[in-house]
Amino acid sequence: MAVYNTEFYLIKRAIDSVLEQDFQDFELIIIDDGSKGNDRKSLLDYVEKHEDKLVYIRHSNRGQAESINRGVLNSVGEFITILDSDDEYKPFHLSTCLKEMENVDLICSTTETVVNSMDDYYVPDKNDLSKPIHLDDAILFGTLFGHHKVFKSIDFEGGFAADSAFYERAQIQFRAKKVFQKSYIYYRNNPNSTCAILKKELSSNSN
Repeated sequence: MAVYNTEFYLIKRAIDSVLEQDFQDFELIIIDDGSKGNDRKSLLDYVEKHEDKLVYIRHSNRGQAESINRGVLNSVGEFITILDSDDEYKPFHLSTCLKEMENVDLICSTTETVVNSMDDYYVPDKNDLSKPIHLDDAILFGTLFGHHKVFKSIDFEGGFAADSAFYERAQIQFRAKKVFQKSYIYYRNNPNSTCAILKKELSSNSN
């Protein structure tokens, strides 16, 4: 989980959703991407409280892709997945994903999406930023779940749709599929999200 200036109550919600999984054989690596502010102490205190499950790493601000790559380098589990710091898992998310891994190396999935308006169900199409694409047809960071070897073989690259680019490259080398489950809760009602900011910029440029 990469963290950058996310309010602690959101980070805690995300962490708690992992701690409350019905599958408990995991390690959550939190990569602080150079956050500033007093909430850092709250996060460090919470990590210390759950240090049997949580690992905290901090580096200078490098972006989400580089932060996730750092987390992958420090991971030792058989499987790797991602959680955005302002999202959360349903209690059966990890166990549900594991059941899908029998004949594949990597999955992505649909999400339960929290929105303020119907427009929030759409994001810019990476192939044409002026066109919207429904979230169910997109690839989202947090829904990627796969074998360690997949994430070790392919780095995330910065920029918009880094998650989609990763999935497309993985499809060339590994067995990948999209599954239709909604065990990941994706909060699209955050005005400070990358997609929300990009949509505002595109709307402003078109006016």
